[in-house]
Amino acid sequence: MSIMEKHKIIEKNATLLLALSFVVVTVGGIVEIAPLFWLQNTIEKVEGVRPYSPLELAGRQVYIREGCYVCHSQMIRPMRDEVERYGHYSLAAESMYDRPFQWGSKRTGPDLARVGGRYSDAWHVDHMYDPQALVPESVMPKYPWLAETELDFDHIGDHLRTNAALGVPYTDEQIANAKVHVVAQVNPDHEAVDDLLANYPKAQVRNFDGQPQITELDALIAYLQMLGTLVDFSTYEASAEANLR
Repeated sequence: MSIMEKHKIIEKNATLLLALSFVVVTVGGIVEIAPLFWLQNTIEKVEGVRPYSPLELAGRQVYIREGCYVCHSQMIRPMRDEVERYGHYSLAAESMYDRPFQWGSKRTGPDLARVGGRYSDAWHVDHMYDPQALVPESVMPKYPWLAETELDFDHIGDHLRTNAALGVPYTDEQIANAKVHVVAQVNPDHEAVDDLLANYPKAQVRNFDGQPQITELDALIAYLQMLGTLVDFSTYEASAEANLR
């Protein structure tokens, strides 16, 4: 009996096909997953990566709520054209505090993994009001209400506490001071700015959208402006080369 004839028997027998498919998937799963149990750490720890500040975390929630992940990815693959366009390829450690991660699967718009610092706050404000005014070919909808809606952060401490329960290393002190840290991040003159920076190094402190009140756009821009800014990739690359020697 030829191989093709044997294969025909499998294709015609639904039960046999299902059983053999299950065996193949099981073996493949074991081969991929089992080695992870013998690794001390599946995610390399990288200097600079930290949990989101309360304002950044609130902005991330706005990002998710508005469905930004549908058209924008946050994962730069280690391919030449990707790296040349967007910057250093994404590290697993950069998403270690994401619940859930925002890698995305489609790019109607550009990848945002390294968008932090590429544009001014004013650019982001104008972009949310009228994307086509800045990028004529854009199909992105307008989000003017973000600048007109005050940020509701009454329960931001609970949000940090929930993330802590999922493994994000927020301390009790950070959770207790979450609301204060939100206010401090949009006000450089606030007395808690030093404490904010001590807890969240490289947190950017300023009035992001220019409005007198703290808005959802403040939070969203704070989140976007920190993406890709926490890791010093020149140091990271030098460290990686040193480990290869």
